[in-house]
Amino acid sequence: MRMRWMTPALMGLAQGLSYTLAQPSPPPISAAQLVREVVYNELNDHLGHGYWRYWIESRAGKETQLQDQVETAQGPVTRLALSNGLPLSAETQQQEEARLRHLLASPREQTRRRQEYDEDEAHVGQILALMPDAFLYQYESDEKGCHKLSFRPNPAYSARTIEARVLHAMSGTLWIDARMKRLVRLDGRVEENLDFGFGILGRLNKGGWFQLERTQVSPTEWKTDRLELHLLGRALLVRSFTRETSEVRGGFAPVPPGMDIAQGLALLQQSETQAKTKTPVEPIVALAPAVLSLRP
Repeated sequence: MRMRWMTPALMGLAQGLSYTLAQPSPPPISAAQLVREVVYNELNDHLGHGYWRYWIESRAGKETQLQDQVETAQGPVTRLALSNGLPLSAETQQQEEARLRHLLASPREQTRRRQEYDEDEAHVGQILALMPDAFLYQYESDEKGCHKLSFRPNPAYSARTIEARVLHAMSGTLWIDARMKRLVRLDGRVEENLDFGFGILGRLNKGGWFQLERTQVSPTEWKTDRLELHLLGRALLVRSFTRETSEVRGGFAPVPPGMDIAQGLALLQQSETQAKTKTPVEPIVALAPAVLSLRP
């Protein structure tokens, strides 16, 4: 699955629809069954996934960061490369080195980070697992090797968590790779105001939206390379909140499996980081899957 990267996770523009195929025929199964099979494939992806190195460009307001990340058997390790498009100041560089030394020397910190990563993975899986039952799907068309489906809330579905209620409040469109039955793109929007506790506990405003895009990085593996989330509302009647974080990922390159954190950090420290050599991109608004969670 590895779609993070929705906590805390359900990170130029993304590279479009990868591995373009000839226009497919409508699927021989129902739209609902097709989605169920796609979700199964995504949830089982982690059973045989590889490990990757890639750059991450994140945006919060007018601030941007460019990071170099390596996936290890103990979770991902990340090194800050650029801040607002510029090399790190001497002070920031020292802080980054201190952070990495602490991570390397602290088994407790390593365990904490691994637990957070596993929780994020599980949380994304829980949200994905809701999709077959939470929505009604309709086949729309074929586009660039993908089946395009529309979806809307299933009135028979009963949401039991805040995340499920937020997800169920959305309608939108998804694109599915016709050959591999993998999720390529998912667009959703909040169609109506959503109250929690009759509006006393909070409200999610109509008009919020998110977009997720995936790209194929190997014959069998897909990675999230773009995710946008824009949610507005209020909590406890008065406090306004915004869930809006930006992230885009690229430059995926395989790394040896089974590396530990020390080996991952050593790889990050070799010569120029991959993040510093990436091709500049246009401003983006995207975010990691972990932020689909509404947990504080």
